[in-house]
Amino acid sequence: MSTPTGFMEYQRELPADRDPLERINDWNEFHKHFSEEQLRTQGARCMDCGTPYCHTGIELAGTVSGCPVNNLIPEWNNLIYRGLWREALERLHKTNNFPEFTGRVCPAPCEGSCTVGLIGDAVTIKSIEQAIIDKGFEEGWVVAQPPKMRTGKRVAVVGSGPAGMAAAAQLNKAGHTVTVYERADRIGGLLTYGIPTMKLEKDIVQRRVDLLIEEGITFVTNTEIGKDISANELMESFDAVVLCGGATRAREVDIEGRGLDGIHLAMDYLNGTIKSYLDSGFEDGQFIDAKGKDVIVIGGGDTGTDCVGTALRQGCKSVTQFGTVGKAPLVRDSAKNPWPQFPNVYTLDYAQEEAKALYGEDPRAFSVLTKKFVGDENGKLKELHTVQIERIVDETGRKIYNEIPGTEKVWPADLVFIAVGFEGPESTVIEQLGLEQDRRSNVKAAYGKYTTNVDKVFAAGDMRRGQSLIVWAINEGREAAREVDKYLMGSSMLP
Repeated sequence: MSTPTGFMEYQRELPADRDPLERINDWNEFHKHFSEEQLRTQGARCMDCGTPYCHTGIELAGTVSGCPVNNLIPEWNNLIYRGLWREALERLHKTNNFPEFTGRVCPAPCEGSCTVGLIGDAVTIKSIEQAIIDKGFEEGWVVAQPPKMRTGKRVAVVGSGPAGMAAAAQLNKAGHTVTVYERADRIGGLLTYGIPTMKLEKDIVQRRVDLLIEEGITFVTNTEIGKDISANELMESFDAVVLCGGATRAREVDIEGRGLDGIHLAMDYLNGTIKSYLDSGFEDGQFIDAKGKDVIVIGGGDTGTDCVGTALRQGCKSVTQFGTVGKAPLVRDSAKNPWPQFPNVYTLDYAQEEAKALYGEDPRAFSVLTKKFVGDENGKLKELHTVQIERIVDETGRKIYNEIPGTEKVWPADLVFIAVGFEGPESTVIEQLGLEQDRRSNVKAAYGKYTTNVDKVFAAGDMRRGQSLIVWAINEGREAAREVDKYLMGSSMLP
């Protein structure tokens, strides 16, 4: 334990973010950082409790509680308190290949299950995690560590998102020769195309990719398995194949007027914006521009929030984010949402904070159902029609949405972005290999085993479990690598 009474002596503090009205004028990361002394104080709040739920990584009531990669949080909190940064980095890397990603974009379920949160505010785990890895890079402690010997086995990893990169890193560490295939022109999957630069600057992703290349991993871009290279050809060329292609099939909406000009899928908007920014600083004009437009985002999750933040930086006239769920309570409902479940409480994410600073109010509209889109005589979107709803859970657990009479409303809109989730993986490789799928169309492979019905083919990450968190992707990539290593060698020393 850092100090037995630290959680009573010190208050939870977070590094200040850049001013919202300043940061919407650029595409740079919006976080600021604590000094080492401030971080030491925050580390002192860790209780090193007998059962540290912060790194359990279990699912409770449909949400994750604790860290799915089982970060050794009390250990590196104590090391930071003692000023042992390099040792803290070693403990952090022991369970997490990419803490520079999770320290920035993970929603921190570890903090939701922190024991200090029972009687006060949780330890600032996420900020400390990011500080450890950032200092590791600054000091030159994070260096390539290629394997000393090669096994002669060749493994293909399909998809270069967090699951694919984690699987590749671990398999390479075991001495296998790994090739990662990515259909986009840059490595990183949703880390590169999907998460905006203000949350995760892309040189941070490339920095890690460069290290993996130096360690011996081969990355092949602009190559889609199933089209540019057949799945059967891949099977013939490698001793094992790990599918980490994600759950990229966007869920659509069946709403009158969907075909009007001005209605787009959220990922088309985000991907195009990020690519244009990286390719040319927007000089090529190859993106959907919200400048001067009334924008509606349908979907209350992270993807929808990123659409809000992107539209603000483009200079939209207005932006509103629709969600079908009601406004969360200001404090945790201990009866319906007890610790150590992730706390369902009202918060402002970065983009909502920015919109409120600019327009004076939270941009979210809660418990809203879109009834139809209406266009002008040229087929261009001009407005949406909505109604307020109430959600009821029946005796079977099924969610029912009832419309509330008299709550109809018309919203002006030039652009709509649909961000209502994903339906599962794309089917090309699945069909070519004859893989079994579960009821949600994901590749069928048991958690912890990752084996499919086809010999030497494994599946991990969102392609196996459906749309999820980056920490689950890293967890599954690491575990799948261990199972592949066992398959190839008969046993494994991988964690």
